[in-house]
Amino acid sequence: MQVLSKWMGQTVYVPIYSHIYADDRFRDRPFQLTATLSIRNTDPERALILTSVRYYDSHGKLLRRYLDKQQTIAPLSSIRFIVPESDSQGGSGAKFLVDWKAEEAVVEPIVESVMIGTKLQQGISFVSTGRVIKGTPGH
Repeated sequence: MQVLSKWMGQTVYVPIYSHIYADDRFRDRPFQLTATLSIRNTDPERALILTSVRYYDSHGKLLRRYLDKQQTIAPLSSIRFIVPESDSQGGSGAKFLVDWKAEEAVVEPIVESVMIGTKLQQGISFVSTGRVIKGTPGH
């Protein structure tokens, strides 16, 4: 039986692309995308507490804080935050930093972004996985 690692908290870096450069037809005009940040509590028994969701542009400038107060994510629940296609200020190197904690050690959540866009008859969609850059392991 595999033992899953458990955590008391993490800071997760999640790449976001508010636009990309798709092909030669659009090389001078970025292809705008809608980005959805998804945070999924994978623990079937314990809640986690989302403490901060911050959105940064390509240069590392803080653009927006998505939480006014901490938010609890119940066992097996998820939450999402959206950067609309019309919001291009993040650029192709935008990112989220997501901070969460737990009162008891929990199974690591899934933190990822989904980007999607359509233009003319072209459609693009893809996923970026978050990467833990700081954390407190559970014991």
